[in-house]
Amino acid sequence: MMEKSKNTPKRSIAAFNCRGRLLMVDKPLIMGIINVTPDSFYQGKIRNSVSDYVEQARMMLEEGADILDIGGQSTRPGSERISANEEMERVIPVIESIVKNFPAAFMSSDTYHAAVAKAAVMAGACIVNDISGGGMDAEMLATIASLEVPFILMHMKGHPENMQQHASYENIALEVMDYFILKSDACKKAGIRDIILDPGFGFSKTAAQNFELLNELDAFSIMDMPILSGLSRKSTIYKTLNISPEDALNGTTVLHTMALLNGTMLLRVHDVKEARQAVLLTEAYFSRAKKIPALRGFV
Repeated sequence: MMEKSKNTPKRSIAAFNCRGRLLMVDKPLIMGIINVTPDSFYQGKIRNSVSDYVEQARMMLEEGADILDIGGQSTRPGSERISANEEMERVIPVIESIVKNFPAAFMSSDTYHAAVAKAAVMAGACIVNDISGGGMDAEMLATIASLEVPFILMHMKGHPENMQQHASYENIALEVMDYFILKSDACKKAGIRDIILDPGFGFSKTAAQNFELLNELDAFSIMDMPILSGLSRKSTIYKTLNISPEDALNGTTVLHTMALLNGTMLLRVHDVKEARQAVLLTEAYFSRAKKIPALRGFV
């Protein structure tokens, strides 16, 4: 376990070039999840048409989403892969329609296929979110560099269909840190300028390991890159509480708050309104805490 500071965790801020538009990450941002797939671990309201996803995008933007993350492939434990072509058939019409209706929206393509990433950016996405950190498609890093878009680099061992068989660590925070150091160096050598780090909660990690990683989250500030946390309605919450994903909103908000207190700058969420409230309250807490001298016995 890494030594933790008693001070407010350092938050890494950044200004990202998103296809000619500036995305400021100088305060916590909300990334709304739009799953264009029939087999996500949490579906929420069932959507069957492009117009349904456009309506979901509208609601998320109105509730305060800063980024919309569009994915067409389930990455839940044990999920089966679909081809890049099938994934494009799912997501490209959705991205195009969201751009048409909300041209100012920032969109991320949640994919590990370089071809899908390129098609999504050409359709209007301006960030690529790869659960494999470029490890499942040898062309991904070069593609991201050529597109000149920010890259979300996530930690995972194995692949979605077998990742839980790889949930073995001697020191999870140090091992994830080593991964980030090696992978971010590879990204920079490929020509990628803007990187966001995602520790990969739930990916090749047990519930206990997820809690340990959450506790150590502020250690990654040494990388000086914004941290994204994807905790929303995951099994760490609903299995710990012995409930269903549908009942895991309150638990999600609790863990979002913990992540924000430990330095997260982006929350990837199903429920934008509640995540935005967590951000506003946490920011108010930090603002007020800076104005109050530390009390003896409470430091």
